[in-house]
Amino acid sequence: MQFQNTGLKDTRSGFGAGLLELGQTHPEVVALCADLTGSLKMDAFQKQFPERFFQVGIAEANMMGIAAGLTIGGKIPFTGTFANFSTGRVYDQIRQSIAYSEKNVKICASHAGLTLGEDGATHQILEDIGLMKMLPHMTVINTCDYNQTKAATRAIAHYNGPVYLRFGRPAVPNFIPEDFEFHIGKALMLKPGTDISIFATGHLVWKALEAAEILKDQGISAEVINIHTIKPFDEASVIASVKKTGCAVSAEEHQKHGGLGDSIAQVLAEHFPSPLEYVAVNDRFGESGTPEELLRKYHLDTPDIVAAATRSIARKTKPT
Repeated sequence: MQFQNTGLKDTRSGFGAGLLELGQTHPEVVALCADLTGSLKMDAFQKQFPERFFQVGIAEANMMGIAAGLTIGGKIPFTGTFANFSTGRVYDQIRQSIAYSEKNVKICASHAGLTLGEDGATHQILEDIGLMKMLPHMTVINTCDYNQTKAATRAIAHYNGPVYLRFGRPAVPNFIPEDFEFHIGKALMLKPGTDISIFATGHLVWKALEAAEILKDQGISAEVINIHTIKPFDEASVIASVKKTGCAVSAEEHQKHGGLGDSIAQVLAEHFPSPLEYVAVNDRFGESGTPEELLRKYHLDTPDIVAAATRSIARKTKPT
């Protein structure tokens, strides 16, 4: 299957579109927002289903508690706020009221990572995937474009249990086919290759595809795999790919510690020790700037993935 850029669209709008569709087909779906309805693109749901929308104000901890309670009555609550406020501000409520008791709450988090841009370090959470994946019972999903976010939003409504769905603000290439079925926990092969495995998540998936084209011009065959589900983790796909290529790169808009790269490293250490290079934020907070400027400064851009692939291949071929 060919994955082609059909234009720029923001992933948060994919969430809004998916939520609206769920509202039209699933009367048990309800939505809660912490004073950011427009930013989360939940306004269409609010307008069409006002009796199923709860504006809790700037009270994120209360929102999580309300969502947990709504599940007891058979509702499927989708909470919406920025990723920073969806995790760091309310970690205790998520741990105690949602994850511990396996409540069927869908924690939907926008404006994640550095590409939040000019809002700066206080809003650019880079450790949320680590926080969420360490919680027992929590499913963690990080989507790459509009279509995948819309599909994931629909899919998690059919999944029984707590889910953390992460997406972003900037317009990014939309390349996953509109009719593509989203499978929780199953990695998506985007481009087969034989020399290097590039595992990417979120906004860096398209960057990984761009890097693969540059590597192709250098005579290197790169396999690109979209890890949209961080937990449960598709160990089999990672092992199968690296057994073929012998080395890997992980690419994510997240801290190096606790993210996708660490999940891959754990799998490889246990099953198939191989060179792995990280493309991730290296133990730093974010700062204000445009998304493009920040991706370049923090070495999360296409050339950085190319460079990491070159380093990983060199480690594979270096005599022992």
